[in-house]
Amino acid sequence: MMDDPFERWRLTPVINVTGTKTGIGASRVAAETRALVDQIMSSFVDMDELQTRAGAVIARITGAEAGCITACSAAAMTQTVAACLTGADLARIEMLPQTDKERRVLLPMSHMVNYGAPVDQAIRLAGAHVVPVGTAATCEEWHLRAALERGAAAAMYVVSHHTVRENELPMDLFIACCQEYEVPAIVDMASEYDLTGPLAMGASAVIYSGHKCLGGVTSGIVAGQTDLVRATYLQHRGIGRTMKAGKESIVGAIAALELWETRDHQAVQVAEEKRVALWSRSLSDIPGMTLARHADWTGNPITRLCMTVDPVVAGLNAWELTARLAARSPQIIVRDDLIEHQEIYLDPCNLTDDEAEHVVVAIREEVARFRADGDGLQLSWSDIKHAREAQILAWRGNWDDS
Repeated sequence: MMDDPFERWRLTPVINVTGTKTGIGASRVAAETRALVDQIMSSFVDMDELQTRAGAVIARITGAEAGCITACSAAAMTQTVAACLTGADLARIEMLPQTDKERRVLLPMSHMVNYGAPVDQAIRLAGAHVVPVGTAATCEEWHLRAALERGAAAAMYVVSHHTVRENELPMDLFIACCQEYEVPAIVDMASEYDLTGPLAMGASAVIYSGHKCLGGVTSGIVAGQTDLVRATYLQHRGIGRTMKAGKESIVGAIAALELWETRDHQAVQVAEEKRVALWSRSLSDIPGMTLARHADWTGNPITRLCMTVDPVVAGLNAWELTARLAARSPQIIVRDDLIEHQEIYLDPCNLTDDEAEHVVVAIREEVARFRADGDGLQLSWSDIKHAREAQILAWRGNWDDS
């Protein structure tokens, strides 16, 4: 039997230059974490006790009163909202998504984004009614106050590069307003490095992904006030049963948090900076490509390389280059959040130095092929948008091995 999954199931390897994206497996998991997960997988454990131990680690590292582990950060959003609807009332927990209590959950309209699924759907799954606050590009204090005055079970604040940053209501003001009206403030920090800031501001619960920057296995982390965390955990007796965290998720998240606590963050940044410097040196002479260092959108200590394509000079569109890179073996997946603006981002976080060199070679090869063949500028951004639905629906759930 082959022990390499890529050979056994003919999987295409991926060089990750996009960051911690769920669609390609999120992050590399450290050997120490894998070893602990492997050990718990061959054993049995009292899950309540394991969650209690996880809560102690979460509390120590984040400064929270308590914590628990969920299946992922999306599940954590649903379960914390559910907790606000039910408290620790077991009968109400079993009733969801039906509820006889206040079900309004406030969400800034500029935070009503899609992370692979809509944020508001994660809230609605609990049985809540989502109330957008403000407009797409403006959320002021008076917008939030007006919504709070009408009553709310909770309010959610999302920290993400996907959100509209223009006239965004600062997190401290958001939390302070919620405290004034005694409405729980839930902060989604799925991909963020700051494990203490929102709680120090007074957030009722903060959500992190265990498998993004923390580098653990798929999991969500909820840190916050004891009563709310307890009610969140108790959702496993209701709708949380459909999104339960296994022993491997819990141990993987605990191990990842403890490794984060002892991680040499400065050394990691130095290594990442070397990769960005390599790309800057090695790709600077490509016609039609303007390179610039780019600080992380939400303030994480990450610097990426932004490649802006001039289609006329380069003879290709940015999305055509990313498609060619993704079609190679190994696939090279770059960060394409702003690809419609002809911007490509190279993320140094989840690859080795050898892989960083491979990225340089691949980009130069693909650009050279475009210039030699003259087959760029064939697909407009409208063409790409139109084709996306068909690409999503092309998945069939079977594999033709002929």
